[in-house]
Amino acid sequence: MTDNQGPAHKKDLTRRRVILAGGAVMAAAGIGAGVVATASAGEEKSGSKKAGQGEECYRLTSETTEGPYYIDADRIRKDITEDREGIPLTLRLKVIDSDTCTPLKRAAVDIWHCDALGIYSGYESMSQGGPGGGTPPSGAPTDAPTGTPTGTPPSGGPGGGGGGHSEPTDDERYLRGTQLTDQHGYVEFTTVFPGWYQGRAVHIHTKVHVGGTMTDAGYEGGHTCHTGQFFFAESAVLDSAEEEPYSTSTTTRTTLTEDTIYDRSGVTGGLLKLSYRKGRMARGVIGSITMGVDPDETHDGTDL
Repeated sequence: MTDNQGPAHKKDLTRRRVILAGGAVMAAAGIGAGVVATASAGEEKSGSKKAGQGEECYRLTSETTEGPYYIDADRIRKDITEDREGIPLTLRLKVIDSDTCTPLKRAAVDIWHCDALGIYSGYESMSQGGPGGGTPPSGAPTDAPTGTPTGTPPSGGPGGGGGGHSEPTDDERYLRGTQLTDQHGYVEFTTVFPGWYQGRAVHIHTKVHVGGTMTDAGYEGGHTCHTGQFFFAESAVLDSAEEEPYSTSTTTRTTLTEDTIYDRSGVTGGLLKLSYRKGRMARGVIGSITMGVDPDETHDGTDL
């Protein structure tokens, strides 16, 4: 699918900006002394402030592939944990118009990700998570790559570089959910810290939909203006690997720098700001980010 044609002024990507997630969000966590706050590597520091705005603005958030395991927004809820074990994760997201830096109200935000052992709900028989790692799907790397990735992302693999959409194989829907942003563009999810599976760094998928309506069956109509992924600093992933059930996994882990989807642009590329208490990560982690999207465009992630 190709992007919709928007107004001419919307086509100058040099004007795309994203508001850097404010420190106030992190301060609100109230975790106390000894907090680990991961740095957002690769952040731009050359943004400019728009008239009437008190926050510094950055460019459009990176678009990424949808991956094969997306299920339409049919679970409207804040807490998507269900019965999954893992480190509690509070995910605080803000959505803004990348051209004006104004919040997008009543935008539908989807998130979905694997559990602590790499299993996706709806696709349990196809997922390659678990202590042994399972058999990687066609197209996924069989060994962790080394050096800087080159070329195009691999095809296939859960949440990986394309491979086309796969129909669900079961009725499970844990670690999936949708919510509408408030008048300030915010939405918050309660979930667990994702695990890993062979060929991909730890990540969370997301979509932003606009122009539709909320119904009993979920969010319907409108269009998808952003498809992306959130990523986690390597130091935080290493800390999570010390906790159960993550510590039981023997799956080969791909690092953030080895991942073929993350574009190494820091916040712009989906790198979350994380906060948790050192040595007590099991008590919970707070992740936050601001997504800059163009509501006039269509990015469903299936053309990447």
